[in-house]
Amino acid sequence: MSKVIVRNGNVEGALRTVKQRNAKDGLLKAVRERQEGYMKPGVKRRKAKKEAIKNARRNNRKYN
Repeated sequence: MSKVIVRNGNVEGALRTVKQRNAKDGLLKAVRERQEGYMKPGVKRRKAKKEAIKNARRNNRKYN
């Protein structure tokens, strides 16, 4: 669990920092994967491949 210090009463900034840290750690993604339950190995591979394609397209758009 990460801690964030609220400075000068800036709660919005602290909340944004918490959200960024959780996204970076992949905490929310891990929770969602656990809620889905068991996934067959083939389905897991297809999902990973789809995610990789999505990330590659995003990176291409970002750098081009």
